[in-house]
Amino acid sequence: MKKIILYIAASLDQRIAEPDGSLEWLTGFPNPSKADHSYKDLLTSFDTVLIGGRAYRELLNMDVIWPYQEQITYVVSHHDWGKEENIHFITENVIETISALRNEQGKDILLAGGGELISMLFAADLVDEMQICYIPIILGEGISLFPKQPKESKWDLKKSTVYDSGIIKVEYKKIS
Repeated sequence: MKKIILYIAASLDQRIAEPDGSLEWLTGFPNPSKADHSYKDLLTSFDTVLIGGRAYRELLNMDVIWPYQEQITYVVSHHDWGKEENIHFITENVIETISALRNEQGKDILLAGGGELISMLFAADLVDEMQICYIPIILGEGISLFPKQPKESKWDLKKSTVYDSGIIKVEYKKIS
């Protein structure tokens, strides 16, 4: 069975996007050494990406090269924008479809956001691990990392890494 691993950037106050859903706060963070914080290496361990519709649109608006070219991406949304190469849309039976993906053979599944999808998968007990990169900024307002979290879950710290940029990456595994 594949693991679903949340990998996401969050502000110190646990925000993953600005109030309008924008991710521009991430591009404004200084990174003079152009470090990727091991992201490219991490991507090689996934063959599937899950992302919410709003996060997908915001990522497209950032004018960056699509980061998941080697993976099949499933966008969970209320709208189906049609099939694109390696991008599929899940508009119905979300938990059932993701559970079926999880039971396929292959590499693990990257959960790349957004907040509603994260909450949905946590409520269904489908997230196995988390890697959260805390960016040293306080947004004050915005979309919460865990909005409307309906139930408690316990996690074991596997590793923490501090980067020269001030980013701290923490890795957790769910305690069964």
